[in-house]
Amino acid sequence: MRLRVLAVGQKMPAWVDQGVEEYARRLPREMPVEWLDIPPAKRSGASVDQYRQMEAEAICAKLTRDDHLVALDVAGKAISTEIIAERLDQWRMQGQQVSIVIGGPDGLHARVLELAKERWSLGRITLPHPLVRVVLSEQLYRAWSVQAGHPYHRGN
Repeated sequence: MRLRVLAVGQKMPAWVDQGVEEYARRLPREMPVEWLDIPPAKRSGASVDQYRQMEAEAICAKLTRDDHLVALDVAGKAISTEIIAERLDQWRMQGQQVSIVIGGPDGLHARVLELAKERWSLGRITLPHPLVRVVLSEQLYRAWSVQAGHPYHRGN
């Protein structure tokens, strides 16, 4: 399984990079997560949809035909740590290439949402883009800990 996170945005605050790196460091060698920054569209008087479209082009340029695309979307399916753990296990067993996409401040363009095989919601609250990176990183680690029977996850 190859797992990548494509995140719109650059130059994250140090606390974001530290949080993502902390959970990535805890993952075993067998489950590396590659984090790719997608440059946000330059704000220059275009419409929000045009910004989304420019970002969608940059996202799609990083995808391959074999990628199983998961889009993080507030309108997506509410997920739990246990669901993420199940999906990781399925992807690993199938040897899939998975790309999880975090949109920019304006969200994801319809083109990316249409390409997505799955749309996940981290909840109905609006989270700042940098925080989503840390939350996703932690959840990937937590999901691995569920699979591995590691004591980090103590959920019922």
